[in-house]
Amino acid sequence: MTTTAVGNMARSENGAERPFWSAPVLLEYWNAVRRHIWLALAIVSAVTVAGAIITLLMTPQYTATSRIEIAREQANVTNVEGLKRDSNAPDQEFYLTQYSLLNARSLAERVERRLRLARNPEFFAAHGETPEGEGLLSGLRSGPVSAADLRQRERQAVELLLDNVGISPLRGSALVDVSYSSASPQLSRLIASTWVNEFVQQSMDRRLASTADARIYLEGRLQGLRDRLEKSERDLVNYAARQGIVRLSEIQGEDGRTRTTQTLASSDLEQLNRLLVQATAERAEAESKLSAARAPGATQLGLSNQSLSTLRQRRAEANAAYQELLVQFEPEYPQAQAAREKVAALDRAISAEETRVRGAYSADYNAAVQRETDLRARVDRLLGRLDTENRSSIQYNIYQREVDTNRELYDGLLQRYKEIGVAGVGTNNISVVDDAVNPVKPSSPRLVLNLAAALLLGLLFAGLTVVILENLDESVREPQQISDRLGVPLLGAIPVVDDEVLSDIEDPKSILSEAYMTVRTNLGFSTDHGLPRTMALTSTSPSEGKSTSAYSLARVIGRTSGSVVLVDVDMRRPVVATRLGLDNSKGVSNFLAGEDNWEDLIQTIGKSNVSFISAGPVPPSASELLSGDRLASLVRALSERFDHVILDSPPMLGLSDAPLIANVVEGLIYVIEADRTAVRASQAAITRLRESRAHILGALLTKYRARQSGYGYGYGYGYSYGKDAAATDGAN
Repeated sequence: MTTTAVGNMARSENGAERPFWSAPVLLEYWNAVRRHIWLALAIVSAVTVAGAIITLLMTPQYTATSRIEIAREQANVTNVEGLKRDSNAPDQEFYLTQYSLLNARSLAERVERRLRLARNPEFFAAHGETPEGEGLLSGLRSGPVSAADLRQRERQAVELLLDNVGISPLRGSALVDVSYSSASPQLSRLIASTWVNEFVQQSMDRRLASTADARIYLEGRLQGLRDRLEKSERDLVNYAARQGIVRLSEIQGEDGRTRTTQTLASSDLEQLNRLLVQATAERAEAESKLSAARAPGATQLGLSNQSLSTLRQRRAEANAAYQELLVQFEPEYPQAQAAREKVAALDRAISAEETRVRGAYSADYNAAVQRETDLRARVDRLLGRLDTENRSSIQYNIYQREVDTNRELYDGLLQRYKEIGVAGVGTNNISVVDDAVNPVKPSSPRLVLNLAAALLLGLLFAGLTVVILENLDESVREPQQISDRLGVPLLGAIPVVDDEVLSDIEDPKSILSEAYMTVRTNLGFSTDHGLPRTMALTSTSPSEGKSTSAYSLARVIGRTSGSVVLVDVDMRRPVVATRLGLDNSKGVSNFLAGEDNWEDLIQTIGKSNVSFISAGPVPPSASELLSGDRLASLVRALSERFDHVILDSPPMLGLSDAPLIANVVEGLIYVIEADRTAVRASQAAITRLRESRAHILGALLTKYRARQSGYGYGYGYGYSYGKDAAATDGAN
């Protein structure tokens, strides 16, 4: 994209203008403050003085402070599991809760009741308050305070306590400062001390109250569990009695369950089984002996029976003696016969003894068999009974488990009940580190701090006022706003000068002359043939520097580009002739009214290359004179004689003069006074000119303070080197 420089603007191919540079935001803010510096200083001074007066009139306040320590864990000498606070809970949540409790209404009510502040006039006086039910609005009352007024005073006292107490945790520690402020040092100390003491007591009361509630709840639960345990035990005993279950021994498992190890039936069966085993052994032994006795030879009988052994020994001896006799004598020998008879007698005795012994063995065997049979029958009967008992033990165990469960619940709840009874035996987790003392110096008001705050507040108000005024101000303050808001190129910015404008423009080296030289240079780029030959100047409203700019521009062009004629066509309020000290008895109005000798209207201005035609007498209707063809013919005639024709036209003001004049010249220069002309008014005027097909060459910003806006080298006024010339009067 190619651009064509027009002054300090860049013109793009599509004709839009844009500034080469815009001021930083902070610089714009600084310029806004400078534009309203006196108002800002007045606001800051007023607020600061008001802060000082208010501070001096304030009642001194005394602040007393008590320091407490809030431990995270509560030491409990009973060390009952479950009664301590969970140490894993967030510390922040715990301490924020404590800080809220320190500032709670309930605590303020305890302090009020403890100190009876509602009945203490000094308390209300220390805060500059009148107790409810007193004062001029309540009338003069005598006698005791009514119950309703007392309740109102209690609420009032609580509100005062909450408004004047301060909770200040010490960062990074468990310490908290509780302060109270009032006009009485003694009252501040008393309330600060009572506040922390009541907080400690409230914490204890809250813990004891929760313990009492838990005990009441547990008592009700214990009674219910006791009844359930008794019922389940009764059901167990009744069932055992109905089923004939007699428990001889029980064991308690690790899980708390009761297990029956032996009943009467199992014990009897065990004993009978033991006797049955013994009887079986005895029967087998008896049977063995009987079998041995019945065997041929029965040698076992002789070995086991002493009498039979003796008889057999004696027979052997008698038989030996008989055999000896037979050796000597005949069997019929008397001694031999006697010996034979003795042997036979011993044989009969032995046979009789063997018969007796076999009978004894048979009797023992029969007795053992009978005993075994009886015991086996009894064992069989007990086995049937035990089988029935085992089937009944299923329901019995159900009853037993219910008893165990109820007993376990009851014992656990009873233990908990006992633990809660001693849970309050512990040290409080809140302790007073430093008790409050009487303050010696007032804590407020602080003159220096209040003055600093008032100064900051004044600066804030001043800044806010400046911002509001800047936003409400629709005037053009900076050169870049010309193209941004009005959509026309900027021809130049004319600074304010403190000298006489008309005399200052005579000096080619003056600031004003340099400024208009810049305008003349920029005008040389506004057309394809250079500097326009005919042009007019108008503005939104009077006194914007339009006439001064027309004259100054004529003088600058006259010095550099040939002859110039300045025509005052503001026939409603002509001022140029008066300013220049020339005659205004005849002028443009005469020519437009029908006089043809326009050359007689030309007046010279000193030795310059600039001529002048005044507006002439004020006509009844300037618009009617301008609407004809006479003005166009005058401009054509003047352009044939002079190199450049400059028309000083009237301001827009909703009139039709300027659009009519703009149609007879090559272009129109729109003059805008800085910090005065509203943007909307200028936009409306420019829109009207464009609708009338006027060619606007550009805008001229007059009475501009370069230093105030911070553009020392921009927009064609770098000649001033950023020096701000304070203007005392902007000439028209």
